[in-house]
Amino acid sequence: MARYTDASCRLCRREGEKLFLKGPRCFTEKCAIVKRAYAPGQHGQGRKQKLSNYGLQLREKQKVKRIYGVLERQFRKYFRIASKTKGVTGKVLLQLLERRLDNVIFRMGLAISRPQARQIVRHNMVFVNSKRVNIPSFLVDKDDVVSVKTKEKAAKKIKEIMDLSKDRTVPSWLEFDAASLSAKVIRLPEKTDIQQQIQEQLIVELYSK
Repeated sequence: MARYTDASCRLCRREGEKLFLKGPRCFTEKCAIVKRAYAPGQHGQGRKQKLSNYGLQLREKQKVKRIYGVLERQFRKYFRIASKTKGVTGKVLLQLLERRLDNVIFRMGLAISRPQARQIVRHNMVFVNSKRVNIPSFLVDKDDVVSVKTKEKAAKKIKEIMDLSKDRTVPSWLEFDAASLSAKVIRLPEKTDIQQQIQEQLIVELYSK
């Protein structure tokens, strides 16, 4: 599966806000937004132009894609699924993104960022209902139990990550057990469970043209 491999901090600077792609570093003075609060590139410090409606819609879509580490083709697939699902399309789209297995590992506090959570999934450490799953885009469902099982060395590293992530609240749609490194999906996520401000209606308008 294709993925973004360039500098993560450029993405935050392009969107003009913190996307928290590098974990604790984003809360320090080393954060790129703190050091260089302008868009990357040769003309990044030039006069900022007012965005058109299309520009606002495009930037919102790009922001959400980058938060969840999803490329265009897969993001369009999620939108098609959301548009065919009963309910409000924008909210269903966000729900699908939140239900991704790599996002669940991140929400459990077992990774400092979604890219790191993706790596944990890829390294065969994650089980869903006692079955090994190594696909980051796997969608969890209500009553699923997600657990991480590792060897002693990796377990020690995850414990260190948990200490770094202790100030991050596990969302209420997950029932997390720190002792067993597992969580049960007690309900499907809602928009109110998402920590960052997202205007999903702009994305719906963009794809509906």
